[in-house]
Amino acid sequence: MGASLLARLQVSGLCWMSLMLTARPVAAQQADSAAARRSPLVLGAYGQASFIIPHTNAIRHLADSHPTGFELNLQRQTTGAAPWHGWYKYPKAGLALVYYDFHNPTLGSAFAISPYLSKSFWRTTRHDVSFRVGAGLAYLTNPYSQQANHKNTINSSAINATLQMRLEYDYALTPQLGLLVGLALNHYSNGATTRPNFGVNLPTVVLGLNYHQQRPALTINPNAPKPEDVGQNFYSLSTSIGFVQRNESDLNKYLVNSVTAAIGRRVNRKSNLLAGVEGFYDRSLKATLQDTTRAGVKQPDVKKAGVFVGHELLFGRLAFVSHLGFYVYAPYKSNTPYYERLGLKYHFTEQLFGAVDLKIHRGAADVIEFKAGVKL
Repeated sequence: MGASLLARLQVSGLCWMSLMLTARPVAAQQADSAAARRSPLVLGAYGQASFIIPHTNAIRHLADSHPTGFELNLQRQTTGAAPWHGWYKYPKAGLALVYYDFHNPTLGSAFAISPYLSKSFWRTTRHDVSFRVGAGLAYLTNPYSQQANHKNTINSSAINATLQMRLEYDYALTPQLGLLVGLALNHYSNGATTRPNFGVNLPTVVLGLNYHQQRPALTINPNAPKPEDVGQNFYSLSTSIGFVQRNESDLNKYLVNSVTAAIGRRVNRKSNLLAGVEGFYDRSLKATLQDTTRAGVKQPDVKKAGVFVGHELLFGRLAFVSHLGFYVYAPYKSNTPYYERLGLKYHFTEQLFGAVDLKIHRGAADVIEFKAGVKL
């Protein structure tokens, strides 16, 4: 009887030990998963020093100063809560507030707010080399005015788009404090909504500090499965509106419309490829013809049609869009026979999306397009 009871106790003890040993890894995994989903914060404060690229003779008289700036930003370190986090090696998603003093009374100052993504190429416990891309809105304090500030050929509106690209290196001084150095290119432009609009490009050196809430951050799902729609085709229909000004003497804003039909294919986790047709109606071209065509002479059609190929770089619901198009119908030859488009697209649902695109001819902004569409 005693031996039987002892054997039972030994078996029970072994069972409890087995349960404890198996429970600990499960509990640890659950704790790690919960910690990874918290997305630790990174706070940054940087100084910036730059110069103005005189990319055209029309702004050469303004490229003699050395703008300086200051940036505050808040970032979240992605940790694998969404599948695309692991596909891109856990990028950071942030929001930057930037102030620039152009040190030129003609240009004044700039205030900008810019969401961005920062993708690491090399990351250890002490080192982080990453590339950052952002787009947002900027307020310029001293835009062009024919009466009061006619020398500012860079920009003619207070509200502008801002684009930024930056290579960054973050070195851990302590487990929480990092020294950041970077090389960047900042751009401000209103996309020809008003003229003159040659825009400003600022190559920049960045130096500052980052405070990391957790470094290194815990991560999960490093090899998340590919989406179900990889290898599948889709269709999309969209329309856009935009506004342009012809020149400095005509202050009217002319409506620009487009309609687009496209077929696409998701080729892998990160990319869609597209091809499509689209039509454009720029009413500023009609106004130009009315000013330049002699009475009684038939005016050519200002409507245009094009074909394009494109790519979408996918970040969950967000996509970075790049297109190259060619006009196949353009009776009025107002621009180059080809055009480019860069933009950001966001899917509100599986079917409905919105986008903000910059349409370009040979590096010169044509129009900012505000787009709505449906994926079929």
